[in-house]
Amino acid sequence: MWGIADQLRGAMNADDFRDYMLSFLFLRYLSDNYETAAQKELGPDYPKLEVGDRCTPLAVWYTQNPDDTTEFEKQMRRKTHYVIKPDYLWGSIAELARTQDKELLQALQKSFDYIENESFASTFGGLFSEINLNSEKLGKGYIAQNAKLCTIIKAIADGLEKFSTDKDTLGDAYEYLIGQFAAGSGKKAGEFYTPQQISSILSGIVTLDSQEPATGKKKQLESVFDFACGSGSLLLNVRNQIRKAGGTIGKIFGQEKNITTYNLARMNMLLHGVKDSEFEIYHGDTLTNDWDSLREMNPAKMPKFDAVVANPPFSYRWEPTEALSEDMRFKNYGLAPKSAADFAFLLHGFHYLKPEGVMAIILPHGVLFRGGVEERIRTKLLKDGHIDTVIGLPANLFFSTGIPVCILVLKKCKKPDDVLFINAAEYFDKVKRQNRLLPEHIDKIIDTYQFRKEEERYARQVPMEEIEANGYNLNISRYISTAQAEVDIDLETVHTKLTALGKQIDEAAGKHNEFLKELGLPPLP
Repeated sequence: MWGIADQLRGAMNADDFRDYMLSFLFLRYLSDNYETAAQKELGPDYPKLEVGDRCTPLAVWYTQNPDDTTEFEKQMRRKTHYVIKPDYLWGSIAELARTQDKELLQALQKSFDYIENESFASTFGGLFSEINLNSEKLGKGYIAQNAKLCTIIKAIADGLEKFSTDKDTLGDAYEYLIGQFAAGSGKKAGEFYTPQQISSILSGIVTLDSQEPATGKKKQLESVFDFACGSGSLLLNVRNQIRKAGGTIGKIFGQEKNITTYNLARMNMLLHGVKDSEFEIYHGDTLTNDWDSLREMNPAKMPKFDAVVANPPFSYRWEPTEALSEDMRFKNYGLAPKSAADFAFLLHGFHYLKPEGVMAIILPHGVLFRGGVEERIRTKLLKDGHIDTVIGLPANLFFSTGIPVCILVLKKCKKPDDVLFINAAEYFDKVKRQNRLLPEHIDKIIDTYQFRKEEERYARQVPMEEIEANGYNLNISRYISTAQAEVDIDLETVHTKLTALGKQIDEAAGKHNEFLKELGLPPLP
């Protein structure tokens, strides 16, 4: 798929092409999933086509059973939670592309409109809003645009036919392509993608029992929230870790400000088999808190989450207003400075954490030691016993920045009266210009957090008295020394070796000078 993307996009910007390609992969997934369920539902009535017949079996069934289609669609809504008319299935669209049909563009637009507005019980308005099928990036005029779409869709269809396309494989392909497009778009990638290795650390932490991590994974997470969810990969990683451990997850909640990324997240959820009733992604600004359900003033009705994870934009410039200083999220702590909204993001997520929940957030190191209002917020969080663990990560792990970052683990009720510091900055694998964490590095971090282990130069439990004595500064190097102990040197042994070497040099020079004398050449000085 990535090879096809590279070959087809031509002069088109990678971000623009990403949106087309991922949308087509999403349509393919929805269609496959729907046709598999339809075949199961119709049993022996599901049409068997002749070899070479390129119609979709459902199109044939609809033609043969016009009076039964309404009842069939009702049944399918109950089973799969959505419906796709035969003309809008990937197979029908791919056949139009294969035959270079002039109606492809119009059929594709109708397919997208139908999926947005009619396929699901909850409407997915604007799901394809960033996919402009009439864009001049595809070509000038309808004919050129239609021809370009035929080429792209045919290549994707041909490529997918060679491989197993069960839903897990297509989900993995989608995640892989998001990662590849992120790698290619540099700084912009931070807006929508958390590298899988870091995502695995956050997920590994929040899926452990919050009060007794040593007892292992939770059996159930009722809700998980990511208030800067990007393409949703981090939320899916949490879901995957809980399910892999045999547990269950209730509902997934996410919020995303960027419209393109918000659409990517919704597609990503559906493409990984998360039903439309099992997730809620909101398009809006986290800092101004324009999600109505989160602004509920009644504490009994306000949403609270078992786990909060986030990778918000680092040191984001924002506009703290007078009204925000009275906001329930910030009132007891103060407003983060205009130059860096890091603590505003942290306090937002922390506000919606359940008393027994756990939060893990990625932030720049500045939050550990910067002064002013940030120092006051950090001090209050520490005095109230809410900061559980500080994890320092290596530099250059992100596509968007080379700076080293940290993970803060927060809890509203934590048992130990100390803070666990983990200095993982030196544990990484260097790949070209990017650093990456290997599975053993990730396991070491999670294992150290889970069992609250101490290890020289790597991890230490620091009592609150020591943190207080350091003015509530959390700079990791204050608590874990990374200095290498100097090797003891035995001067007598070194002197003996140097004397022996001096003798060898004198003997060698003497021999050499004898040869030079025989040759009539001047001796060495």
